[in-house]
Amino acid sequence: MKTNILITGALHEHALSAFKTKRTGREQIIRYHPDCSRSELLTLVKDAQVLVTRSETDVDREVIDAGPDLRVIARAAVGVGNIDISYATEKGILVINCPGKNTNSAAELTIGLLLAMLRNIPQAHQSLKQGAWDRHRFSGHEARCLRIGIVGLGNVGHRVAKFAHGFDMDVFAYDPYIAPHVFERHGAKPSKSLRELAESVDILTVHVPLNQETRGMVNGEILDLMPRGSRVLNVARGGVIGEMDLLKRLESGQISGAGIDTWDKEPKPMPALLQHSNVWCTPHIGASTEEAQLAIGETIVEQVFKAIEGGVVDYPVNLPEVGVIDNPLLRSYALLAEKIGALMGQMLDFNPSRVELGYRGDLAKLDHSLIRLSWMKGYTAQVVDDYVSFVNVNSHIEKLGLSIGEVEDSDSASYKSALRVMLTGAGGKTLTVGGIVFDETYLRISAVNDFMFEIDPSGTLILVENHDKPGVIGDVGHYLASKGINIDSFELSRNRKGGKAMALVKVDAERGAIDIKSMSALPNIVNVRVASL
Repeated sequence: MKTNILITGALHEHALSAFKTKRTGREQIIRYHPDCSRSELLTLVKDAQVLVTRSETDVDREVIDAGPDLRVIARAAVGVGNIDISYATEKGILVINCPGKNTNSAAELTIGLLLAMLRNIPQAHQSLKQGAWDRHRFSGHEARCLRIGIVGLGNVGHRVAKFAHGFDMDVFAYDPYIAPHVFERHGAKPSKSLRELAESVDILTVHVPLNQETRGMVNGEILDLMPRGSRVLNVARGGVIGEMDLLKRLESGQISGAGIDTWDKEPKPMPALLQHSNVWCTPHIGASTEEAQLAIGETIVEQVFKAIEGGVVDYPVNLPEVGVIDNPLLRSYALLAEKIGALMGQMLDFNPSRVELGYRGDLAKLDHSLIRLSWMKGYTAQVVDDYVSFVNVNSHIEKLGLSIGEVEDSDSASYKSALRVMLTGAGGKTLTVGGIVFDETYLRISAVNDFMFEIDPSGTLILVENHDKPGVIGDVGHYLASKGINIDSFELSRNRKGGKAMALVKVDAERGAIDIKSMSALPNIVNVRVASL
């Protein structure tokens, strides 16, 4: 039997050689077409069982449907944003990647761009190459004693913290999803908010994934809070820092320098920002080291052949076999748990240290390992700066500093089976979300803290907390109508008459279409959050 392996991303020569020379019980046909066109891809994938890609190849529904024999999609890097993972899972296709192989490279580039800024290294290099000798023109600054603020204290962020300590810098960090003792472990002073961090530091560096929550999170308002003459770094994802806002602050002198490796529009960055004299830049080379590419290449070869031979891969992004679990109750509650985890990750406004999962009724009698993993996967996918899979999710939870407990829950007395999850943080702060499944098919969110609901956890949800006074429903409905946003369903709950109320509003719009700030200004509104499920 033959296995057709299609490679559409450039690989390290050692990896390519290993693909061609590896001997297994099956004959391999290796087709190497780096950076092939879309039309070529749709033709080449027709008889492929394995597709090895990099970021240049979008593996969407059309591509997956064009490859009816596909069994494995392997991403020769960490990010899998170019792959329709949900559809691959539905089709029973295993998606794998190579986590943690470029962490050090990205952290080193961050420090490299910082030093280039502080010491004017590129300008001095070019000047000397052109025959000049101007020592005084390129006078710079030491890193020592500067205050660096790290947004996202995950895999790359904590390496940056370690390197910054080596330069005797004062390290601050903002990451609302990790426990307080993790900051202490990495020697980072915690900030309660991004605003507080910006006000406290001379250098702001971002190390978070790009999603609806983080896109444009470092905007003009945040940049204006920094001391005049501060610097920013982006070796994470283009779009996390608002590029037009950054350009305006560079032109005004509010920001004196920016080090950028990742851009909002690649491979053609904003010309005005790219050409600005106070921008030190690289073309998305965070992972472009010999060591990282060799490690990625070796890993992808090993993982692909494990998958081909029916072995257990180390880095699965999805678990297509979850769809054929024999117990429909377990399967449905695993799906619900992942939805609850994703919702809680988007609602959280404190640093949690413990999570407790409570099971009621028939659910309490089952093996909960898949349900637990599913909640962890849904939650961590919202809050960490790396890929998340069922295999590595325990490691992510450990890094976040979360302890996990499980109990039999007797509170959901009106349901035959139910799931309740509670996050607890310092000072007794809690966030609780409950859910139920009807007929082993219909998923519902049944509770958020003290408020009771029955709403489908899919699409875009607006969570509105308000004072229990007349007119709120009308104001919310009128506001959404004025923005052209249609309401799919609207559920309101209150904890007591005249107290607090909460509405879960499911809308026919993307998360980015909701202006939280203007909606929060409506009368009697206490808090507004938006979640995408």
